[in-house]
Amino acid sequence: MNRDGALTLLKKYLKNQNLLKHCLACEAIMKDLAPHFNQSPEEWALVGLLHDIDYELTKNCPEAHGIEGARILSEAGYSDNVVAALRSHNPATNYVPNSVLEKALYAVDPVSGFIVACALVHPHRTLRELDLDFLMNRFKEKSFARGADRQQIQSCNDLQINLNDFLLIALHAMQKISPQLGL
Repeated sequence: MNRDGALTLLKKYLKNQNLLKHCLACEAIMKDLAPHFNQSPEEWALVGLLHDIDYELTKNCPEAHGIEGARILSEAGYSDNVVAALRSHNPATNYVPNSVLEKALYAVDPVSGFIVACALVHPHRTLRELDLDFLMNRFKEKSFARGADRQQIQSCNDLQINLNDFLLIALHAMQKISPQLGL
């Protein structure tokens, strides 16, 4: 399925605009990460875009988040790689990320929210003004953006990407689409 079809499918299940923006941010980050592993930017972008397709369906049953999304995408004809990535990105499912794609999505999911939180507390309230120093200072603050699991973000090390490089890749990817994110 192409991006337009994927976006239509996503919007069928997700109505919350902030969740849609989160999916767009993850799409951008995954797309920019893929070349570091000689992988398909298109496939990785689709994984980022669709990873929370079931979020609103499973809001009262967090352990089903990812599993239901995997079912939706499997029925829509997506590849086993895409389906497995969705299934394993939520720690509550007890599916462990194994492939590079799965591990990347696992790390990307919380980093996008962390970067949005940084933009919202920055004096200029934009992604454009953020830099690595600002991100790292906030990363060290345990009380800041508690929902952005630091250990999950640091799993980028399992991909042989250090935290600084990972944060920069994610930030630059999100800066490219800042108008779509409203930041």
